[in-house]
Amino acid sequence: MKSYVVLFLLLLSVNFSSVVFAGNAEQRLERFFKQVQSMRADFTQTVISENRRSAEKSQGVLQMQRPGKFRWEYQTPYEQQIIANGKKLWIYDVEMEQVIVKKLDLALGDTPAVLLSGGANIADRFDIKEISVDSEGESSLYWLQLLPKQQEASFEKLLLAFAGDNLQIMELKDAFGQITRLTFSNLEQNPVIDSSVFSFEPPAGVDVIDEAVESQ
Repeated sequence: MKSYVVLFLLLLSVNFSSVVFAGNAEQRLERFFKQVQSMRADFTQTVISENRRSAEKSQGVLQMQRPGKFRWEYQTPYEQQIIANGKKLWIYDVEMEQVIVKKLDLALGDTPAVLLSGGANIADRFDIKEISVDSEGESSLYWLQLLPKQQEASFEKLLLAFAGDNLQIMELKDAFGQITRLTFSNLEQNPVIDSSVFSFEPPAGVDVIDEAVESQ
């Protein structure tokens, strides 16, 4: 599964309610996950290869509602939609005219989120550390680093940056050295989102690969 799905599913499955935080960035992280039940934001995704010589950039809109509902709409350079209703996940590639359907719990199992999907405290699985504060003008970014404790993890580290109490940047470095960065803008916390946003009906004529049926 592509790294942008990994990033967001990782956040969906994190339970921070039993973690004790100490620093400024950690407090922002705790407040964000306790207080934000829905979110709408524009995003820019940048994927940088290990050699740092190539970068892919895409943009779109994210809408999210806990638990387990989200809609990623990639608008440029290619149209793609990633939608979950709490039970199923649809990945619709507009150019390829193809839809892949997965069970959401199995989709989580295909990502680093499986490390967090059980009942264990996140602190048992990650070393959480406040690493820096970047100040530019009147705004500051508070950075956190999450390092997986399990050696077989498929990613090396996850960085989160908060501006105020808003999640501004997510950055994942995978086991192959590739970096995926998501930058959020125009972020709305706890907007009312119609339930139809998280439903999906494949357009007529597209190929549908229903892995949710196959896994039953």
